[in-house]
Amino acid sequence: MKRKPSTEATNAWIRLMRVQSRVLDCVEQDLKKAGFPPLAWYDALLELSRAPSGELRPVELEKQMLIPQYSTSRLIDRLVDEGLAARRECKIDKRGQFVEITETGRELQKKMWSAYSAAIEKHVGSKLSDADAMKLCGLLDRLGCSCSEVKAVAARDGVPAR
Repeated sequence: MKRKPSTEATNAWIRLMRVQSRVLDCVEQDLKKAGFPPLAWYDALLELSRAPSGELRPVELEKQMLIPQYSTSRLIDRLVDEGLAARRECKIDKRGQFVEITETGRELQKKMWSAYSAAIEKHVGSKLSDADAMKLCGLLDRLGCSCSEVKAVAARDGVPAR
């Protein structure tokens, strides 16, 4: 018989899911109050801006953002409609396409960071000491989420980490 999770592990899972949902909701509300679009827009623009040439195939963007394909397609449509990204045909594979961030998209992503970073500080940073935040990253690393990888990518690209 396979081992069942302990009560403590189950409680940790429930708290992790609830806290993640609540904090994301709070951050989304703060962005909305500041007059910005949803957090997914920021994440997509950030991933595109981090790409070496400012462009990714839709499937690459989907993998980076960890959202379903249908959500990625709708998100790309919205970004293109707003002039924040553009679709470009792949010269090698005419069936393929790239999504490229526009200058307007880069500007919005940078503007959104001020509200986003304030929300991170309000809902996470103000509640955890730096030592606690490092300890939490260590615990999350053990679950498969590497905070150090996010930090390294952000440092490499000179872009604030999400």
